[in-house]
Amino acid sequence: MSEARGYDLAIVGSGSAGFAAAIRATRLGASVAMVERGVVGGTCVNVGCIPSKALLAAAAQRYRGLHSPFPGIETSAEAVDLPSLVTGKDEIVCSLRRHKYLDLVDHYGFELVHGSASFADAETLVVDGEPLRAERYLLATGASPAVPPIDGLAEVGFLTSTTALELTELPRRLVVIGGNYVGLELAQLFTRLGTEVTLVEALDRVAPFDEPQASAVLSEALRGEAITVVTGALVERVERHHGDTLVHARVDGERTILATDEILVATGRRANTETLGLERAGIATTPLGQIAIDATLRSTNPRVYAAGDVTTAPQFVYVAAAMGAAAAENALTASAHTIDYQALPRVTFTSPQLAAVGLTDEQAREHGLDCSCRTLELSHVPRAIVERDTCGIVKLVVERTTRRIVGATVVAEGAGDVILAAVYAVRFGLTLDQLTATWAPYLTMSEALKLAAQTFDSEVATLSCCAA
Repeated sequence: MSEARGYDLAIVGSGSAGFAAAIRATRLGASVAMVERGVVGGTCVNVGCIPSKALLAAAAQRYRGLHSPFPGIETSAEAVDLPSLVTGKDEIVCSLRRHKYLDLVDHYGFELVHGSASFADAETLVVDGEPLRAERYLLATGASPAVPPIDGLAEVGFLTSTTALELTELPRRLVVIGGNYVGLELAQLFTRLGTEVTLVEALDRVAPFDEPQASAVLSEALRGEAITVVTGALVERVERHHGDTLVHARVDGERTILATDEILVATGRRANTETLGLERAGIATTPLGQIAIDATLRSTNPRVYAAGDVTTAPQFVYVAAAMGAAAAENALTASAHTIDYQALPRVTFTSPQLAAVGLTDEQAREHGLDCSCRTLELSHVPRAIVERDTCGIVKLVVERTTRRIVGATVVAEGAGDVILAAVYAVRFGLTLDQLTATWAPYLTMSEALKLAAQTFDSEVATLSCCAA
């Protein structure tokens, strides 16, 4: 091997964690190399958040055209030209990849190295056979769709959240395996584009880690769009039979066969660590293959840090970015920044959206908190009434003695925007009294938070307008 060039920080991976780290490191005056074996930008911009939400927005537009709720307004929508739709999605992806990632390499002045990286030893990274040495390393290689060990799946073939967004021909029938946020979003996307969809979840409800009331609302909404929702279902095997793909499942102990044209697997993600040579560098992993890190994001090799989906952290792009910036500063200075997940928001971009922050009712009890909860239906929210869409809820989890808000869940159109106010409430320890005494603009969905807070002391049905 040739003599390695030295850097202050070498980053493996060019997603949000990697770029946040490179920006923070260069601002600190460090010399930085970023290694990427594939397309620059990572999951979010290329195959995750951006393309999926672009297609979801298009599908929502078509759905509104087919289902106008307003008397006197006639709307319609034609069949989908999927190749054109996908081309438009790709144009958005390419533009954002250029402006939010590639252009920043020259702007901040770090070096982008194309190639596959692995550790030769505890101090040396090798990129396509050439050594690359640095004082510190940051692993930000992300994660990829996990594929469950279902008999016959590999032989029959399947889609993932990545390949499903690349289709140029709609399947007539689709079985989605997995009822958490990825499966929920893609199930609704394809049904709104015209596919007959069956959603299969192993646990007893969709969105199984959110409030049960939120799961119930989403199930009702999906079934209202003719999606078949099957919960408590263990998929045992798949096979091809007379031109059909057959999904054999056990549902509540009973054997069920689902016929389909395509299967979409949405059962989680696995860390991209296989090719990194972690064992040669003394870097430990968890039983699920994620890089083990301490609170300061350092691995078991003191020279190596990790950030984003390759670790055990919540898999959100904004978490990855925060981790990348903190890891870079910790690696290059005497800092010991940690990540506080207390008020971390999460959004599922279905329609209605599901957004939450803080503790659920069940989690609060597990933490030993004596809590009180209230659930407000959107039929009491003026904005939902005038929009003729009252499918949704707002649920607040409140510590009983202090009346401090410790959790909130919103299921509504625009819930992802509404939840930010609840993030502030949880982050800064606001009480019910402070929330109800704060101005809330009338005829907005955000007013639902104030109304939900008022349910602890009042009958909302007996209030006048403006939550008074």
